[in-house]
Amino acid sequence: MLSASDPLPLRPERILVAGVTGSGKTTLARRIGEMWGLRHVEIDALFHGPNWTPRPEFLDDVRAFAAEDRWITEWQYTSKGTDEIMTPRAQLAIWLDYPWPVVRGRLLRRTLSRSIRRTEMYNGNVEKPLRQLLKTRDPAGNILAWQTKTRFFWGQQMPVKRERFPHLTIVRLRHPRETERWLRAQAEASGVSIAPPKRRSRDR
Repeated sequence: MLSASDPLPLRPERILVAGVTGSGKTTLARRIGEMWGLRHVEIDALFHGPNWTPRPEFLDDVRAFAAEDRWITEWQYTSKGTDEIMTPRAQLAIWLDYPWPVVRGRLLRRTLSRSIRRTEMYNGNVEKPLRQLLKTRDPAGNILAWQTKTRFFWGQQMPVKRERFPHLTIVRLRHPRETERWLRAQAEASGVSIAPPKRRSRDR
């Protein structure tokens, strides 16, 4: 497993971004896609249909983009079958293994902003009103409870993924500062520029 300081063994063309909810997967995927000219596929938008209902075409859509040569997406929905489709095709995985206060604070700010502004995300879906979030502790209906439930998922699963997918280069980034340093290094090595990070993230 590589750190922020290690050079990549190749210029990847198919990338997964892993991390707990609120870590910044989608924002990072978008920035890397812009830097290297990769198509960013927001996998949440493929999974969620109107009213947060799962789309029956989800896995077919995953198969379609995974068959392409150049893409980047969030490493999610592994329990739904995505690991059998996109992970064997991926060349690089970036693991955002940030401290709990960082990801918790990010998700709290994002959830409050979306709930108050009623921000539309994809397929007409918006974050639930705060009163609904406060009314239930069920992870299926409360994004904060979901983050708590899945807090240790990647720490437990990454050794399994490394054994199952030995072809996959994995970079572990332990803090947003490391991520920015890693991005700058990749941009310099590629001879391109990168956009600065945004204050608000749309990641799930």
